[in-house]
Amino acid sequence: METKRSKRFWKETLHAYLFLLPSFIVLGIFVFWPIGYSFVLSFFKWDFANQKNPYFNGLENYAKLFRMDMELPYSFWEALAYSAAYIMTALAVVSLVKGFTLSQKHFGDRSFDPFRKRKFVFMSLVAILFILTLAAAAFESIPALMAMVAAGFVLVMIMKKTISTSEGTGMWTSLLVIVGVYIAFKTLSGVRYELFDFLLVTKESSVFIKAIYNTLYYVLLTTPTGIAISLGIALILNMPLKGKIFYRTSFFIPYITSVVAISLVWQWIFNDEYGLLNYMLTLLGGDKVNWLTDEKWTIPTIAIVSVWKMVGYNAIIFLAGLQSIDKFYYEAAEVDGATKFQQFRHITWPLLSPTTFFVLIVSVIANFKVFTQVFVLYNQLPGPYNNSGMTMVYYIFDKFYSEQRMGEASAAAYVLFMIIMVLTFFQFQAGRKRVKYTS
Repeated sequence: METKRSKRFWKETLHAYLFLLPSFIVLGIFVFWPIGYSFVLSFFKWDFANQKNPYFNGLENYAKLFRMDMELPYSFWEALAYSAAYIMTALAVVSLVKGFTLSQKHFGDRSFDPFRKRKFVFMSLVAILFILTLAAAAFESIPALMAMVAAGFVLVMIMKKTISTSEGTGMWTSLLVIVGVYIAFKTLSGVRYELFDFLLVTKESSVFIKAIYNTLYYVLLTTPTGIAISLGIALILNMPLKGKIFYRTSFFIPYITSVVAISLVWQWIFNDEYGLLNYMLTLLGGDKVNWLTDEKWTIPTIAIVSVWKMVGYNAIIFLAGLQSIDKFYYEAAEVDGATKFQQFRHITWPLLSPTTFFVLIVSVIANFKVFTQVFVLYNQLPGPYNNSGMTMVYYIFDKFYSEQRMGEASAAAYVLFMIIMVLTFFQFQAGRKRVKYTS
C-alpha cells in the first residue's frame, strides 16, 4: 500500500512539474539566466575597450562605485561608529520610556511591579550612558564610542528581559525619541561625524553615492506622500457618493497610461515660462518656480509626477481593503459612542494594516526603480545640472548604454538589489509585529 501511494505521489509530482516546465524555461531564459550572468559579469572588466576579451578583476567594479574624487575629512568607519553609538543610546532611552509607559498603565496594580523597583537603577544607567557617549563624541574617541555601543546593547537587552517592552509607547513615539536623541547628540557634541553628514559630504565626491542619495531622497519623499494621499482618496471613494465609478476610473487612468506620455505632459505643465503650474501660482499671487532648471527642485518635481501616476492604483488597493472590513465593527463602535476619528484609529487603521503593508512594499520597490520620469522630463539628462536627478537606475543605464561599461553597470545593479533586499527584509520584520491579519 505504501509503495502504491509513493508511486502515485511521484507520478503526480512529475506531471505537475511537466506542466510548469514551459514557464520554467521562459523564466530561465529571460529572468534567471540574465540575473546569474550579470552577477558573474560584475566581477569582470568588460567595457568598450575590452568587449571581446573581458578579464576578471574581482571586486574592483564594486570598489570603483564608492571611490571618492577628493579626500574626505573622516572615514566611513568613523561615521559608522558615531551613528551606531548615537542610535544604541537612543534605543536605550526608548526602552526606558517604554518601561515608564508600561508602569504607568499598571499604576495601582500591586501584582504588577517588575519595573518600578528597578526604575532608579535604569534611569541612572541610561543617564550615565548618555553622558559617556556625549563625552566620547566630543573627544572624538572611536574606541570609547564602540564601548558605548556594546554597553548600550547590554543595557537594552537587560531592560528587555527585565520588563516586556512590547507594550508601552507606539512606533511613532519611539521614532520621535530616537530622532530627538540623535539630534541632541549632534547638537551637544559639536561633532558632525555621522552617516547622514558623511553621505552629504561624499555625494558631491562620487556620482554613484549621489545616485544613492537622490534615490533615497526620492523614496522618502514619494512613498509616505503617495500612501497618505491614496488612503485619503480611498476613504472618500468608500463613502456613499454619486458617480463613484467615474471617480474610480478617473483616478486609475494615470496608472495605465504610458509613463513617457505622462512625463511629456508634465514637462509642459512644469515649464518655467508658460507652464500651467506656474500660471496658477501667479494667479494666486505667488512667484514662479524653476521646476525644471533649479537643482533643488529636481527630485520634488520627479516625485510629483510619480505620486500623480501611482496614487490611483494605491487608492483602488486601499478601497478594496476598506470594503473587506465588516460593517459590524463600525456599528458596534457607533453604539458605544465612538467618533469617526476613533473609528478610523481603532478599527479602520488596524484592520487595514495588511493592505498598507502590501502597498508599502510595492511602493518602495517601485520607487527605487525610478528612471523614465527623469529621462523624459530632463531630455535624456540626469537633471538640469550637477547630476541633481541622477538615480541608481539612471546610473546603471548611463554606465551600460552611454559609457559601455557593462561590468560596472552590473555591479551597480547588484548594489541596488542588495539595498532593496535589506529594506524589504526590515519591512517584513517590522510587519510581523505591526500587521494584523483577520480571518
